[in-house]
Amino acid sequence: MQTTAYASYPSLVDRTVLVTGGASGIGAGFVEHFARQGARVAFLDVDVAAAQSLLDDLADAAHRPVFVACDLTDLDALAQAIARARGAIGPIAVLVSNAANDMRHDLAQTTPADFDGNVAVNLRHHYFAIQAVLEDMRELGGGSVICLGSISWMIKNGGYPLYTMAKAAIHGLVAGLARELGRQHIRINCLVPGWVITEKQQRLWLDAEGEAEIARSQCLPGHVMAEDLARAALFLAADDSRMISARDFIVDGGWA
Repeated sequence: MQTTAYASYPSLVDRTVLVTGGASGIGAGFVEHFARQGARVAFLDVDVAAAQSLLDDLADAAHRPVFVACDLTDLDALAQAIARARGAIGPIAVLVSNAANDMRHDLAQTTPADFDGNVAVNLRHHYFAIQAVLEDMRELGGGSVICLGSISWMIKNGGYPLYTMAKAAIHGLVAGLARELGRQHIRINCLVPGWVITEKQQRLWLDAEGEAEIARSQCLPGHVMAEDLARAALFLAADDSRMISARDFIVDGGWA
């Protein structure tokens, strides 16, 4: 049986990392992997129970992560939560802007309120979270922003057009900020998941047809998991990626 050894990044020890939507799924993978690298991690989420479970699992980490309850669609609450995170772990050196909800919806039934709500959940907080940590990264002499995109719009998935719209816009946001941030030694990249098999995906959408689609569409067999995204994020946050910005890093088993 093959044994796999994964990278350890000395530059992440004691580095301050903020993860949005970090209580479960892909976000929890980010929190766990950064914490296991010795980073000082804070994470935001609305799910208090899931956050507490994650904190219990990471009780033995060198720095126990800090949880701040926050509804990211409330921009005042977001600003206050980031300020609380900063007070707990220090100026933010790495932002992993992850929070999203791929709720299914139909074009014909979409209302203006649905549109605004979906943009608030899946796009708007990225912009304002970056704005909120910008001065921290300037003071630190640089930093890394990692925004979560998606292959969903690349492969023309249906069933959630507002979600795919928002995810496509994140790629534009990364490209549109890269030069301005880069002049301040701040890297910004888009980490792009394929179909990541979290507990939610298994419970709601992964069935025999989905398994067949994965087998047919991915070049690599098996499931893309949260830890696969987390390991890519570690590289993008570490000094090893110091000259990488404005790029899409696709982790999808070769689907897109």
